[in-house]
Amino acid sequence: MKRVLLVAGVLFISVVSTACINNFAVQELNTKAKEFIENGDYTSAVERLKSSIDLDSSAYESYYNLAVAYTKLDDYSNAVDNYKKVIQIKPDFADAYYSLAVCEENVITDIEEGYLFVDEEGKLAKFENPDKKKRKLSDADNARIAELVQDAVQNYEKYLSLSPEATDRDAVQERINELNTKVQ
Repeated sequence: MKRVLLVAGVLFISVVSTACINNFAVQELNTKAKEFIENGDYTSAVERLKSSIDLDSSAYESYYNLAVAYTKLDDYSNAVDNYKKVIQIKPDFADAYYSLAVCEENVITDIEEGYLFVDEEGKLAKFENPDKKKRKLSDADNARIAELVQDAVQNYEKYLSLSPEATDRDAVQERINELNTKVQ
């Protein structure tokens, strides 16, 4: 019996030690990634944050920082995906809803400006436009824009509901009103 308790105790200590080491490594990677973001090295930040997520896929901060880095790289599709992961992990994190809505608006702009389009599979793809010619939006593009507008409105509204004392409340409400007129 003593032997079983000893083995169980050793296993417990091993598990706790490993968890602490992983947590420390995740924090270190996030700290370094934040430094990269502050210094404008967003690609290095993305790599560090991906490593952080590999160690602990439940750390919403890693996904949030990764989304911020993608936003800084103007890679709004990946930013949107990561803000959504933040919300899955921590649904009461108001800033994630706000940032997601902003990125959704940026995706809308990229579709309207011809940098992105909806491909045959319904996925967003980059449009290579060496002549800088404005292309006509497809029905799929327009449908995705309408979907993104609705999502952005919902995310701004969720942000406001989670942040009743938000100092930018009036500006966000104005964005909601502008987006609502876009879908009418």
